[in-house]
Amino acid sequence: MKKAISTNPFNIVVIVAALGYFVDIYDLILFSIVRVPSLTEIGVHVDQIKDTGIYLMNMQMIGMLLGGIVWGILGDKKGRLSTLFLTILLYSLANIANGFVQTVDQYAILRVIAGFGLAGELGIGITLVSEVMTKETRAWGTSIVAGVGIIGAVLAFWVAEWGWREAFFVGGVLGLMLLALRVYVHESGMFHKVKESNVKRGNFLSLFTNRKKLIKYISCILIGMPVWFVIGILISFSKEFGEALGITGPVNTGKAVMYHYIGAAIGAVILTYISIKLKSRKKSLWIAIGSLGLFCVWYFSAAGSSPTTYYWISFVLGLAMGYWGVFVTVASEQFGTNIRSTVTTTVPNFVRGTLVGMASWWSLMSLDMGILKSAAIVGAVVLVIAFFAVFFLDETHDKDLDYME
Repeated sequence: MKKAISTNPFNIVVIVAALGYFVDIYDLILFSIVRVPSLTEIGVHVDQIKDTGIYLMNMQMIGMLLGGIVWGILGDKKGRLSTLFLTILLYSLANIANGFVQTVDQYAILRVIAGFGLAGELGIGITLVSEVMTKETRAWGTSIVAGVGIIGAVLAFWVAEWGWREAFFVGGVLGLMLLALRVYVHESGMFHKVKESNVKRGNFLSLFTNRKKLIKYISCILIGMPVWFVIGILISFSKEFGEALGITGPVNTGKAVMYHYIGAAIGAVILTYISIKLKSRKKSLWIAIGSLGLFCVWYFSAAGSSPTTYYWISFVLGLAMGYWGVFVTVASEQFGTNIRSTVTTTVPNFVRGTLVGMASWWSLMSLDMGILKSAAIVGAVVLVIAFFAVFFLDETHDKDLDYME
């Protein structure tokens, strides 16, 4: 029997998905915060901190790229709920193990495993929330997931003050505690309906055999790239950018991450409100991407500013970056129930995976032109691409999601 769709944005599914994403972001951002002290403690020379950090971040993103495909398909084939909690278990155990690493190779292996586990959290959670909420309330439901989840970065900053190993332990324990909430969550009624039909579920390759589907799918990925350019490069390497900009005092990467994600949590709510008032997901995305471009100009022209100004710039970048919640919701709304989990899980992880290419391109160009000019070029390219990619999406503000491809 199909369960009634909830009209309450504080449905237990929303709460569990939000807390799951909270732990997801905690772990995802924790490495950026503890990169310097953790690599220093395990013996990485100061001149190799930046390159080793890029390598380990790439390993995490590769794990997320692979995990996104696996968990997305499982979410459509086996169910959203069982897949969601399997991902939590895997990255929780990897986090705990990460607190014991002694070498870069150990670090890299566990970043791949943790990334693989983390890959399913957001996409599966958003899929589940989208399917249990009404079309009038699902934007607020997914916004709550994104807004609450993003605050996980703030907790990561505070906990990291205790020590980087302890911070990884805490992340693992938080994930295991979250598993206890499984008993209160029910599977999506839409999934039960499609499960009883004969339609093929979780067919990832079908996205590449239909021109319209392929264009929408690729467009979803391109739209999210600026978010990870900002997080993965500008914010994660705040220490190095602070020095290159001639900031008048030392820049604490962890503090920059914290301010950025506070802004992102607020931005998630603001941009959801804008999308509802304008009755358009696409207009909200254009406003956010355009604003992010303007704030990036401020970032690159902040030479000689104080650390406080730098943190404020990180905050406003976060306000615009809050469109991540709208972006993932749009991806979920573009496709039918039988492939929705696959799309919603692979898209954000493919976006995260593009950081490998963006960081490598940035690193290569920085050898000749320095990290500022090379980063500005990468940012300009991905922002322009993202802005025009929005044109290829369907407007989904009032779309009924109870259908199959």
